[in-house]
Amino acid sequence: MKIATIGYERATLADVVARLNAAEVEVLIDVRAIAASRRAGFSKTMLAATLADAGVDYRHLRQLGTPKAGRDAARKGRISEMHEIFAAHLAEPGAQIELAEARNIARGRKTALLCFEADHTRCHRAIVADRICEAVDGPCEVEPL
Repeated sequence: MKIATIGYERATLADVVARLNAAEVEVLIDVRAIAASRRAGFSKTMLAATLADAGVDYRHLRQLGTPKAGRDAARKGRISEMHEIFAAHLAEPGAQIELAEARNIARGRKTALLCFEADHTRCHRAIVADRICEAVDGPCEVEPL
């Protein structure tokens, strides 16, 4: 199994869709706490519609987003602190429910996790991808797009 991750920090919506299609992604899980963006096309409604036109299903799992304190730490370059904050957040019941949902989606279909940060190693979506892989029987690979 492969879990793809993609960030739109330096990409256009067309670039993101092309990368998803090239990787044969069937469903995109938006792991932003707030699925809104100042970047054209990356707010929830527009993103979902564009992806549907491209044959990619869209799911927003808000509880898999980084809490505000984690986002603030990331903006200041304190990635270790963001990871700690997010790891604690993932222990909360709502996050556990949505993590299980993400696992179920990824087991059946080629899945990508979306957030803003271009480098997945500096983003909480790497933690989500790792947690999905931990629960899978057999090999699982995280594939940055």
